[in-house]
Amino acid sequence: MTGRYPGEVDVAVVGSGPAGAAWARTLHENAPDLRVAVFEVGPVLSAPPGDHVKNIADPQARRRAQRASEGPAAEADGEQPPATVDGRRGRPGTFLLGDGFAAGGTGLPVGAMSSNVGGMGAHWTCACPRPGGTERIGFVEDLDDLLDEAERLLGVSAQALADAPLAGEVRRLLGAALDADRPADRRVQPMPLAVRRDDAGRAHWSGPSVVLGDVLERGVALHPETLVERVLREGNGAVRGIAVRDRRDGTTAEVAARTVVVAADALRTPQLLFASGVRPPALGRYLNDQPQVLLAVRLPNEVLAGDGAEDHGDASTAARTAIDGSSGVSWVPFDDDRHPFHGQVMQMDASPVPRPDLPADRPGAYVGLGWFVAKDVRAQDRVEFDETATDDYGMPAPRVHYELTDVDAERLAAARSAITTAAHALGRLIDDEPIELPAGSSLHYQGTTRMGRSDDGTSVCDVNGEVWGVPGLFVAGNGLIPTETACNPTLTTVALAVGGARHVAKTLAHATLDRKDGS
Repeated sequence: MTGRYPGEVDVAVVGSGPAGAAWARTLHENAPDLRVAVFEVGPVLSAPPGDHVKNIADPQARRRAQRASEGPAAEADGEQPPATVDGRRGRPGTFLLGDGFAAGGTGLPVGAMSSNVGGMGAHWTCACPRPGGTERIGFVEDLDDLLDEAERLLGVSAQALADAPLAGEVRRLLGAALDADRPADRRVQPMPLAVRRDDAGRAHWSGPSVVLGDVLERGVALHPETLVERVLREGNGAVRGIAVRDRRDGTTAEVAARTVVVAADALRTPQLLFASGVRPPALGRYLNDQPQVLLAVRLPNEVLAGDGAEDHGDASTAARTAIDGSSGVSWVPFDDDRHPFHGQVMQMDASPVPRPDLPADRPGAYVGLGWFVAKDVRAQDRVEFDETATDDYGMPAPRVHYELTDVDAERLAAARSAITTAAHALGRLIDDEPIELPAGSSLHYQGTTRMGRSDDGTSVCDVNGEVWGVPGLFVAGNGLIPTETACNPTLTTVALAVGGARHVAKTLAHATLDRKDGS
């Protein structure tokens, strides 16, 4: 041991979000003798570590947990964050990119991150749709098997909240308007969500604690409040470990590792590779933030009158019928030919994008539609890193070059038309026209460490996540996704993490056996 850190592990996982948690769980399940340690720059928010903050019942305790996720500025002042930073509005539990958010083009004005055990997975909406059509990564041969396993790890269910008040009527109205000629699996349906109900009917949202299961009790080590400053390499380029800084007291250490997995996020994973001198041509490029349009609707009175929400009955029924953060979410799936967008529809009472301007005349009366649009992915949309300036953690400062193209403008125009059609099917439009959110709003950043079939300069890693030319260095997270997607990326990201971890577990387990046998 070096201070509170081990001197050596088999696998060092950097980042404790859904991807890092999936790596740790899969490694332990497939090769339990491996020494696995997870390193996270932020603090533990909950018991168990990595739980979703929505499961914290007390509002003040939940806000404290969110505040603890909001990076070094929150640590320094301990006060409630301003509603905006230089005119840019952030969300609870996240902190905005610094002054490099728009180094070229519009940038990502509301680009944001979280620093805590569980990462953004402690704050996400838990939507887990399967990718369809061109969203799918064609060269991942076992993708459906991996998606099945990702659903198991995340605890995904399409039915846990399907009986929420008004959700059935919303789906009926949308389906009547949109389902003609759609494939059966791409029709309007309940959103697959990483959530379960307890015996009392209360929803429990899946954070990375659910993905981890009990592996932290069975030997996987967690090291919070630890900044990984560099990946260390041998003279031949292969990985030999990581250099860390204890954020509690500033001390430093080196941890030897046979394999290093960087699962920080789509902005900080390329940052760590850059800081470590690992700079393949595609690093940080193909940055993909899904453009979004929103529209609000008031449901017809006849629909509201028939939902039965006033008949609460026992406590279990009351938990199921209240319009709150547990309300159902309906899904309008991506379909290349008929609907090249991803639609989420929910009561505004439960929306992660609040609308305080809407009157509170009836719980559940107002429904928000959100259409995600596949970005026109280009190499020039990128995050770069400054050789001289640093961020609040002392790492190379990010500089974002990003803008929408003419193709994006056409796709957004089509999305505005499609969401308006869907909204008219539900009721009376509240907004004069669809609202386009500023770049960065999706929090679904992808592509910056994208995987590829070969080392041709357009990708950072192979199908297992191993970085080209750096044996033993793997990347994980949304940054691996190379396709133009509209759907939420977490399910795909966890699936890819499972594939990489299975590969490493098999490889290291065989190497361990060979060493024990003396071969």
